[in-house]
Amino acid sequence: MSRAALAEFILLAALWGASFLFMRQAALEFGPWATAGARVAVAGLALWPVLWLSGQWNALRRHAAPILLVGLLSSALPFALYAYALLSITTGLSAILNATAPLFGALVAWAWLKERPGRWQALGLALGFLGVALLSWNKASFKPGGTGWAVVACLGATLCYGFAASYTKRWLTGVPPMAIAAGSQWGATLGLALPTLVYWPERWPSPTAWGAVLAVGLLCTALAYWLFYRLIERTGPGKTLTVTFLIPVFALGYGAALLGEPITGWMVGCGSVILLGVALATGWWKPRWPHPARTP
Repeated sequence: MSRAALAEFILLAALWGASFLFMRQAALEFGPWATAGARVAVAGLALWPVLWLSGQWNALRRHAAPILLVGLLSSALPFALYAYALLSITTGLSAILNATAPLFGALVAWAWLKERPGRWQALGLALGFLGVALLSWNKASFKPGGTGWAVVACLGATLCYGFAASYTKRWLTGVPPMAIAAGSQWGATLGLALPTLVYWPERWPSPTAWGAVLAVGLLCTALAYWLFYRLIERTGPGKTLTVTFLIPVFALGYGAALLGEPITGWMVGCGSVILLGVALATGWWKPRWPHPARTP
C-alpha cells in the first residue's frame, strides 16, 4: 500500500470511528429515526454531483431497484439501530460491536451463497461471537433502564450489513461502485422518509445537533464512502476491509477524550478477541503451522 493510500486508509478509519460520536450527539435531540433519515439525506445530496461527474448515472438507472434496496440494508436500518443504541451505551462499546459485521457477513454468505468457511474461518466465527458474548453478558439487561436492547440493536445493525454484503455480491457484482454508493443513500432516504417525518422532533434541534448531523452525513458517510470505494479500486477489497480493525481504536479514543467515556481492560480484551475472530473469519490472517524437520 502506497503512502497516499495508507493516509486515505487511516482517514477512512478515523471518519467511521467518529460516526458513533456524531450519531450520539445528533440522536440526543433528533431521535434515532430522524438522525438516520437526515444523515442519509445529507449524504445522498453530497454524492449527487460526484455520481454525475463519474459518469455512472446510467449504471444506476439500469440497476436502480437492487441498489435502492441495498440502501435499506446497508444504511437505513443500521443507521437507525445505531442511533437508538447510542442513546444508552457508549460510543466505544457500539464501535466494538460494529466490528462483528464481517462475522455476520461470513455467516450470511455461508447460509445464502453456500460459501462454506474453512477450519480457520470457522474458528474465527466462534472466537468472534465468544468475544461478543463476553463483552455484553453483563450489559444485556432488559429491565427498565437496562442496555440489553441497545446491544441487540448493534448486533441487528451488523446483521443487516451481512445481508447487504451478500445481496450486493449476488445482484450487483460488476456495477460501478459510485453508482452503488450514491444510489444506496437515495434508497435509504426514501425508506426513512416516512419515519423521519413522523418522528421529527417537536422542538427544533440546537446548532450542535445540526452540526453533528451535517458532520456524520458529509464526512462519515459521503466522504467515507468515496474513500472506501476509491481504496477498493486502488488496493483491492481485502486490504480495504481491514479498516474494521482500526475503527474501534478511533471510536474509543474519541469517546474517552471528548465524552469522558471509560476504557476498561475488559473492553479492550474482549474487543481483541472479536478482532482476532474477524481476522480469521475474513481470511486476513491464516496461521501456518511450521513443517516438521525432515530427518536425513
